Amino acid sequence: MMNKRVVLASAFILAAGSAHASGWRIPEQSVNATARSGGYVAHTPGADAAYYNPANLSWQEDRGLLELAATWIHLGSISYSDNRTPAFDGASEKENFLLPTFFAVSPEYGDFRVGLALTAPAGLSKQWKQPFPRTTAEEFTLEVFELNPTLSYRFCEQFSVAAGLRVLYADGKVKSSGMIPGGYTVSRDMDGDSWEGGFNLAMSARPMEALSLAVTYRSKVDLGVSGHAELATSAGPASYSGDAEVSIPVPAVLSLAAAYTFFEQLTVELEYERTYWSEYEQLDFNYPVPLGNPVLSAAFDRPLARNWSDTDTYRISLEYDCQNDLILMAGFAIDENPAPDAHLGFELPDSDAKLYSLGLRYRVNQDLELGLAYLYDDKESRAGTNDIIDGNFDDALAHLVTVGLSWKL
Repeated sequence: MMNKRVVLASAFILAAGSAHASGWRIPEQSVNATARSGGYVAHTPGADAAYYNPANLSWQEDRGLLELAATWIHLGSISYSDNRTPAFDGASEKENFLLPTFFAVSPEYGDFRVGLALTAPAGLSKQWKQPFPRTTAEEFTLEVFELNPTLSYRFCEQFSVAAGLRVLYADGKVKSSGMIPGGYTVSRDMDGDSWEGGFNLAMSARPMEALSLAVTYRSKVDLGVSGHAELATSAGPASYSGDAEVSIPVPAVLSLAAAYTFFEQLTVELEYERTYWSEYEQLDFNYPVPLGNPVLSAAFDRPLARNWSDTDTYRISLEYDCQNDLILMAGFAIDENPAPDAHLGFELPDSDAKLYSLGLRYRVNQDLELGLAYLYDDKESRAGTNDIIDGNFDDALAHLVTVGLSWKL
């Protein structure tokens, strides 16, 4: 029983405390996507189509397009109330991040167009300072950056396809320390990074001028994070200082969307999104040599079941062209979380969420446009009971503000 508790109490997940979406994805990478709660696949009028739906590049204006954006993300403090004793209660630290992104689109080359996106599609941070939560989640940070070149091809005026390469770089850090059953202390300090690759596909159809249909797919990318680990315990003369590695997935995502423009001013988009989190079945750290101590081995060197579930997200977005250089946007989404109660913990106290957003774009002149967007992510309270958790997580939320600048060459 003690070994079981050691394993669970010291469980580490390098992708913890996501910025705001289910798991550790960050769907909102531009002014348009933030303003429309991620409902930005079928109708993508900006250079950020290079990321969200490169097949739509075929219908962009035949000029070079550039876009820069920056998103400030604020994560509120999550409170935990334990049913067993107030000594186990805690509250996570508030977090603030600034994520820059860049998008570019080439002019037409016959029926081909080239796109490029530099984004941060996944990332997280979670810190707990209280003794009980700190045992598993003193600090977890993961930064993921993606370079995504794409190529679109227009078969005809009504149909276009695209494909791209995903080049991801991940950098992570984890710290945990505390006392486990039996009176022993365990601690870990690990950092690592990874370069990995994948692909994305897109297809768009415009059976009539006002109607846009789209399908996009982004492949799963396994982040084989490798680096250095410092492990220690008070149970005997034991410590480890050396290499370590773990694989964490950035899941595949399938999006189906339709957009219709009414009266040449109001565009309404509906999107269904499937995120394939079920690929995340276990967390397994690997070291080049045995750790040599049963407490260290039990805490840090056994595969831990995760058994996450695929999730569905439903999005609706609106875009209204005031026809006076001002474009207004709004969005709403319902986002499921993938983590089962059996594996809920301080490292990722995720829950279902509702997203509300609004924004605007302003045409300064024929070539320059400015944008501003805001999104509020309201996560539900969640109760959990397993070998570690027996209580409630409350007050989880996120605020996002995105500013952007786009221009035509």
